[in-house]
Amino acid sequence: MTVPSFDSFGLAAPLSRALARLGIASPTPIQAAAIPVLLGGADLVATAPTGTGKTAAFMLPALHRIATAPGAPGRGPRVLVLTPTRELAQQVERATRDFARMLPRFTSVCITGGASYQIQNRQLAAPHEVLVATPGRFIDQLRGGRIDLSRIDTLVLDEADRMLDMGFSDDVLEIARAVPAARQTVCFTATLSRGVRQLASQLLRDPQWLSIERAGVEETAIDDHVIYVDDTGHRDRLLQACLRDTGLGQAIVFTATKRHAEELADALHRDGFATEALHGDLSQRDRTRALNRLRRGECKVLVATDVAARGIDVATITHVINFQLPKFAEDYVHRIGRTGRAGATGQALSFVGREDVFALRKIEHLIGRSVQVSEIEGHEARFRPSSRDQRPAGGRRKPWKGGGRPGANGGPGRKPGPGAGGRRDARGSAGRGRPGFQ
Repeated sequence: MTVPSFDSFGLAAPLSRALARLGIASPTPIQAAAIPVLLGGADLVATAPTGTGKTAAFMLPALHRIATAPGAPGRGPRVLVLTPTRELAQQVERATRDFARMLPRFTSVCITGGASYQIQNRQLAAPHEVLVATPGRFIDQLRGGRIDLSRIDTLVLDEADRMLDMGFSDDVLEIARAVPAARQTVCFTATLSRGVRQLASQLLRDPQWLSIERAGVEETAIDDHVIYVDDTGHRDRLLQACLRDTGLGQAIVFTATKRHAEELADALHRDGFATEALHGDLSQRDRTRALNRLRRGECKVLVATDVAARGIDVATITHVINFQLPKFAEDYVHRIGRTGRAGATGQALSFVGREDVFALRKIEHLIGRSVQVSEIEGHEARFRPSSRDQRPAGGRRKPWKGGGRPGANGGPGRKPGPGAGGRRDARGSAGRGRPGFQ
């Protein structure tokens, strides 16, 4: 089958030049499927895994319309993108600026909670073409009369399933009622839940439906493992062993609660790791600082709640560690999708105790396969799932594969490495190893 090029879509010349500058020549599967549909003007519901290039899939057709068709007079945006988290909103807005870099007099605005109202009010008062926002802050600004929606011709719901999980359904419906009815509506989601179908039936007109299977991305780019744990102390020792392995470059460690994220980040920092915490209670300034340190390589370990499962796009993340499994099975997909990006490979490790077996089964049901069971030499668990929970063939317990096993280069008793001293907001690099445990 012939792989299309972006040139074959007939995108406006400034967009083609921007893609060439970015070194992007061939579309991903979701881009190849979605862009022609959206250029044709149809509404769309697209199901695609994280990390497959969905931002370009919906933004390039929207920018093409801006470049080739005059909009209604006014200062407000022509494209509105709603996302569930601040991090994802910022990522989408950054990508938009990259794609639109050759368009004359183009401006995009990002409106999220935790940021200055004064700065946002000034941005909203100036002419802009694209507005990316989280629903809560957007509603505040809309009710304050600061947003002109009269020019909107494209409404995008990005990560619609997550927005519903976070309770934004009413906000999304209120926003959609305020947007002109003569618009193109685009819904991107990682999972096609009943709630997403209901939302689509209310907001979209005779949409086309696309689905890109996740097997083509995640099973090749991300090597995921389950490691059984006996108790809290065993879980802590396993984490230390994994983080001290020389094959680990940078890692995101996911916890279930904000409090535990802070406590674990503090403990890891005391043990000599360059660590930051990321969760919903942090101010926008602190969240931005943590992510910037991660992108610059100054932070080796980011301890995060699911607020970070979508929207972090850092190619140097070699490992994701689920210190605790997510509440929703769908979040497993988004967590592990933080590694194996930009054509790289990545590893995901999930610590599973007796209380986690049911959650693991739900995850395996969602992804349609068993996650391979591994163990770390010297840290083997006594725990085994009961006979009724035994996994199907192909999920047998086996030793960790590859050189540089977790824990092979220092155990829990090792002295703290570089970055152990100083205050948490001045953490240094803890000495970075080569990517992967391979």
